[in-house]
Amino acid sequence: TVKDLRGLLERAVQAARLGGVAADHVAGLSAELEQVDAPGAEDRKASLSRVVGTLRAAGVSLPEELGGLPVKASAAPEARARAPVVNGLDVVRVSPEEGPGAPATPAPARVSRARIPRKRAQGALALDGAGDAANRVAAPGAPAREPVPAAPNASPPPRKRRARAASAEAGAVPPAPRESPGGASEAARLLSIAPRSGPLSTPLKNIGFRLNPRLIAILNKKGLRKVGDVLFLLPRVYEDRRRIHTIAELRHGERGVTVGVVKMAGDVRASTGRRCFRAVIGDASGSLAVTYFRTGPWLASRFPVGKRMVVSGEVRVTHGRWEMAHPEVEPAEDMEADTIHFRRVVPVYPGFERHEQRAFRELTFRVAERYADSIDEPLPGELREKLGLLPLAEALRRIHFPHPEQDALEELDRHHSRAHRRLAFDELFFLQLGMAVRRKGVKVDPGIAFDVSDERMERAKGVLPFQLTGAQARVVKEVARDMGRVEPMHRLLQGDVGSGKTAVAMVASMLAMQDGYQVAVMAPTEILAEQHHRTFARILGPAGFEVGLFKGGSGARERQAAREALASGRMRLAVGTHALIEEGVDFQRLGLVVIDEQHRFGVIQRHALMRKGVRPDVLVMTATPIPRTLAMTSYGDLDQSLIDEMPPGRTPVVTRVYGEKQRERVHDAIRAELAQGRQCYVVYPLVEESEKVDMQDATNGAEALKEVFPEHRVGLLHGRMSGPEKDAVMQDFRERRIQLLVCTTVVEVGVDVPNASVMAIEAAERFGLSQLHQLRGRVGRGAAKSFCYLIAGYARSREATDRLQVMERSSDGFVIAEKDLELRGPGEFLGTRQSGVPELAVANLARDADLISVAQVEARAIVDADPRLERPEHRTLVRALEERWEGRLALARVG
Repeated sequence: TVKDLRGLLERAVQAARLGGVAADHVAGLSAELEQVDAPGAEDRKASLSRVVGTLRAAGVSLPEELGGLPVKASAAPEARARAPVVNGLDVVRVSPEEGPGAPATPAPARVSRARIPRKRAQGALALDGAGDAANRVAAPGAPAREPVPAAPNASPPPRKRRARAASAEAGAVPPAPRESPGGASEAARLLSIAPRSGPLSTPLKNIGFRLNPRLIAILNKKGLRKVGDVLFLLPRVYEDRRRIHTIAELRHGERGVTVGVVKMAGDVRASTGRRCFRAVIGDASGSLAVTYFRTGPWLASRFPVGKRMVVSGEVRVTHGRWEMAHPEVEPAEDMEADTIHFRRVVPVYPGFERHEQRAFRELTFRVAERYADSIDEPLPGELREKLGLLPLAEALRRIHFPHPEQDALEELDRHHSRAHRRLAFDELFFLQLGMAVRRKGVKVDPGIAFDVSDERMERAKGVLPFQLTGAQARVVKEVARDMGRVEPMHRLLQGDVGSGKTAVAMVASMLAMQDGYQVAVMAPTEILAEQHHRTFARILGPAGFEVGLFKGGSGARERQAAREALASGRMRLAVGTHALIEEGVDFQRLGLVVIDEQHRFGVIQRHALMRKGVRPDVLVMTATPIPRTLAMTSYGDLDQSLIDEMPPGRTPVVTRVYGEKQRERVHDAIRAELAQGRQCYVVYPLVEESEKVDMQDATNGAEALKEVFPEHRVGLLHGRMSGPEKDAVMQDFRERRIQLLVCTTVVEVGVDVPNASVMAIEAAERFGLSQLHQLRGRVGRGAAKSFCYLIAGYARSREATDRLQVMERSSDGFVIAEKDLELRGPGEFLGTRQSGVPELAVANLARDADLISVAQVEARAIVDADPRLERPEHRTLVRALEERWEGRLALARVG
């Protein structure tokens, strides 16, 4: 028995595409995605036989266990013959005869798997991972190279047992290990909608003109092997070479171009003791040092003394000397006749050394001239004219070689020129088009029309021991309206920490159970699942509904009894962790799925739970506020509700940032609260002491605090404890037998102890904004004034300082989320590997908010008018959509 074989097969298909496996074999594997986990055993066996047949045909060496397996014919021909089905919609695939270069099967992708950090394996492809490394340093939730409990939006360091354990503790789903970054200082990305078929799939070795072998080696190393790879590698910045400056006119920290005569050149010894190469060039206004941190005869040959040279690069003042490090250089006699490298704004490409820029720029110029016009225009002409967008071919040419009059240097450097905005719109539009298709697919097949009459609604709300706030009442109406329709509900509920999302889920659950259906509530951690179980049982139990709990630590007899009660229909509401999606957990009549802290689950996990019913309604909830632009992109296929009002009696939490030396002030504040009968959390980023990071850990921290507060009982809670141990500690804390709870981020979500009034967070600079906001939400849940103390280490970055200042200034989750998005970027913020959404390579959610709105409106209009995308003018849309999403639209029913 193999669990989630479909997920494994999806990853194999993706790796096959990226690795250049033949299209027939990729199609054969892709065709089995829907059948490999089919409910019927015979269907599964037949599908596996076809998978093995495809592997054999591809020349894969199979283990002995599969040697004697009867093999059925590969499904590749069938897959090629039939139109693909996206979310239950038959989508027309353009045949080769119907359009230039239209693929009948997926073509091999452009970049070798080995060169791509795995986070970029879908959507935008990275040539190197240096940019990701920067994100990981800034990305809160994990110290560099150290086991920190993983934030819901932070990837744990790979291949470290302790880091994986900490990730599991936090309830996060660990992504695939990421490869080590390397290469240039900034990641170079390929535009994720670059065509993989037609003329742009031509290998560079077949482009019709000779390439320098050294350039070919550099391109291969960076994964650039096809024409499209070159054309869609976008410049990092631009250099204005319309005017040549004198040396005296150059400015520190700015890029510049100057001409001078080589006065001297040769090897020198740097202050580090290493030998490097330095040349000095001069003009009538001054002199400039040109330095390369390596040496060799080839460098000396490039700087003959007395020769006029053009140098371009960033100028620095080092020890009082004007200097360019690793500039681009060329003989001055080429300057007048050369229109590619001079007398214009020229591109500077990511991932290439300065001395490699010239050769790659020449290649890009020739490729753009020859191949740009051969790319299919994916957008309908009517839409392009309506929005005033450049044709794609022109946009690509102008991105590489801007128009001298129409493209301003400032806009080019900000990637906000007309050409950049055209490519950004394409990314956002196809993202929204995929969302619209997914959204339409959810609505196609009939679901359950629940009885949401006034009588049923009053009984559902009547079980609550409190009145709904205005915001909660509004959201309950939106949810009830969806549940009353035949189309399945697919709604995202956002609400800040403590806003009362669980109350809305209870009302929705009552509506479903009154109609004879069962409800599944899935939470990311055992602590949160146990708390939900207690809450639902306390409030819904008296109404006559049995509530059960499913978690990994249960005994065999207890698990079997719960499964039988659920399968028989006696248990009406099941609360659990990932245990709910295990094989053998079956519902008799599942009607509603509630997923709490939904971003902590992978797409496949959510899909597995929803498949335990027949088109159930789905309500996904998050207390991590999502910025509007991110919600429109990552959740464009969901209807959205927002609880923007806090329940009465909640007081704002006072937040203060303290340094290491001010810890005693924090202890005094904690002592004052404990003296009034309150309780306190102290959160540490590590469970145990680490040899690699000088940070306090929860285990030693608890021992130290016992000495600081001898008159109070100190408890310890972390994810490595067994289920009964955690239950006992939390029970003691809830019943006030423990006054001070030392813990890790295991308490990040859902823990509700109203008497706790202080949250102290050690090494606060190591946590992300969203995680800090979630932790702060554990206090301020009662009527007493509450406090959050952020204790930061001495060596903290500027970004870490900014994060802490945001926390000190604001308690608004959406303000914090916007700042988090600004600091970390959308990929790190939400984790697109888990959301099943392509990443963005050109578009920027903060910069291109206007394009997101327009893209969503236009994409939904197209799908509303042509749900199956069958019209002739939409053929190129279908092809681009398939390449952009790479098969992930099949998960249409997943939130």
